Amino acid sequence: MRQATIKRETKETQIEISLNLDEQSGIEIDTGIGFLNHMLTLFAKHGRFGLVVKAHGDLDVDPHHTTEDTGIVLGECFKQALGDKVGIERYGTEFVPMDETLGQVSVDLSGRSYLVFDAELTNPRLGGLDTETVEDFFQAVAFAAEMNLHARILYGRNTHHKVESLFKAFGRAMRGAVTVNPAIIGVNSTKGVI
Repeated sequence: MRQATIKRETKETQIEISLNLDEQSGIEIDTGIGFLNHMLTLFAKHGRFGLVVKAHGDLDVDPHHTTEDTGIVLGECFKQALGDKVGIERYGTEFVPMDETLGQVSVDLSGRSYLVFDAELTNPRLGGLDTETVEDFFQAVAFAAEMNLHARILYGRNTHHKVESLFKAFGRAMRGAVTVNPAIIGVNSTKGVI
C-alpha cells in the first residue's frame, strides 16, 4: 500500500497529514481555514486519494504559515508514499473548466523541484485565505515532493473558480502521474532513477 503519515511541528504550526495513493480511505480536512479545507477536499476527491489533514497554526497572525506548511507536509507525504517510483506514469496533465474559467496543471514526478505559476487572482481574499498564498502552497508541495508543477489559468474572471479549477486539475494530474502502469519496466526514465 502506497501511503504515508507525516507530522511536522514548528513554533508557528502543527501539521499532521495521512495520504493514501491507492484507496479513497476517507477525506477529513481541518486546517482552520475554511477555503483551504474546501480546496484540499476537492483535490483529494478528484485525485481519488485518501487524505486526512489536521493543521493548527498561528491564524491570529495570518493564514500564510498554515497554508505553506500544509503544502510542505503534503509534498513530503507524496515523496514518501511514492518510494522508488517504480512503474509510475510520472507525468500528468489535466485541464479543468469551471464555468467561465479554464485551469491547467501539469506535473512531472522527476525528483527535481520547480514551480511555474501563471494565474492572476484579482480578489485578494477568499474566506479566510489570502489568495497570494495559493502560489505559496503549490511551491511548498512542489519543492517538498521534488516535482515539477506547472499551474496556470488560461482564462477566467472569478477568483474562486480560478483557484478551484487549479486544485481540481492538480488532483487529477497527480492521479495520472502516480498511476502504476505494468507496461513500464523499472522507473520511467532513461537515467534509471527519478
